[in-house]
Amino acid sequence: MSLHLAFLAYVLLGGFLAWRWPRAIVPHAIATGWAVTIVTFGFTCPLTPLENHFRAEAGERGAGSGFIEHYLADIVYPQQHIELLWAASAVVVLVSWAGLAVLLRRRSAVRG
Repeated sequence: MSLHLAFLAYVLLGGFLAWRWPRAIVPHAIATGWAVTIVTFGFTCPLTPLENHFRAEAGERGAGSGFIEHYLADIVYPQQHIELLWAASAVVVLVSWAGLAVLLRRRSAVRG
């Protein structure tokens, strides 16, 4: 569960790490692409079976569905607002990437 939560936090906020460490944008873009693919095409995140396996090993019942559906939907936010949440998440990621572009442009202008 913690790994799932960390992954979601990284997808949402990892682009801001690239403001400090620009090379961090590459793994963030990969993670974001992975997350968008899972959401868009309805694939099961590979972390879900892994989480279910470790829960079963510990004698617990697995999450069954995906992390978001099991832990967040209808608990943290109502299901009817999921599209709004996805759009807001996309805006946060795009702002982090746009901010990186501005910072890199300014740095190159200072050097140039």
